Amino acid sequence: MDAPSDLRIQREDTSLRKRVEVALRDAILYGSFYPGQKLLERDLCAQLGVSRTLLREALQQLQAEGLITNVIHKGPSVAVISEEDAREIYDARQLIEGHLAYGFTERATEDDIDRLSRTIDALRVPGIEASPSELLKAKNGFYEVLFAGSGNQVLAQMLQTLNNRVTMLRRRTISTPGRLEQSVAELDGIVEAIRRRDAAAASTLCRAHVERAASIAIASFATEKPNVAAKKTRRSALATH
Repeated sequence: MDAPSDLRIQREDTSLRKRVEVALRDAILYGSFYPGQKLLERDLCAQLGVSRTLLREALQQLQAEGLITNVIHKGPSVAVISEEDAREIYDARQLIEGHLAYGFTERATEDDIDRLSRTIDALRVPGIEASPSELLKAKNGFYEVLFAGSGNQVLAQMLQTLNNRVTMLRRRTISTPGRLEQSVAELDGIVEAIRRRDAAAASTLCRAHVERAASIAIASFATEKPNVAAKKTRRSALATH
């Protein structure tokens, strides 16, 4: 029996919607949009060159990921992560990431470990700290390899979604003096434990890395001051990709 016509998949629309999601997600994660910024559908449709239907579907997905909030009569805006949110996010990340590091150590091939090690090299590129977006992308590269090789795709998917919110928090602390060097050393230590096939040590080091990152992020809330300039509307051309 033929499938009902209303269940047929429009492949072109699905692909375009994914590209819209990626463009908006990147704009939120890497600094084109700031926390609390109102997202005007009319402007976004013009910037992205897509229909309002496709845009709304993409926004719904990002809302499910915790990157966007949608208030009745006010519309969508970029999520603002509170101090309490940050504590809960890092607590969950610490538990899941330690488990995935354990799984990666037990299951990864030598090629997987080499690939993980190479992602850290991207953080050693001279002057990368001057480009926050590139630094954030390089850091996320490490986790993409770790998650993919962990052997538990359910937890990996959960942590990937959580990691998107962590990326928003990293933007608060990315310029902390000495943090990049410390982070690289911590990641090197994790890879060394994985090469030794010491799953317990890799898990412990991952959890310690998250704990240090959490302490810096939480401390940033205590020194936070209103940034008037950040509340100015940013308009950036977004290209679907």
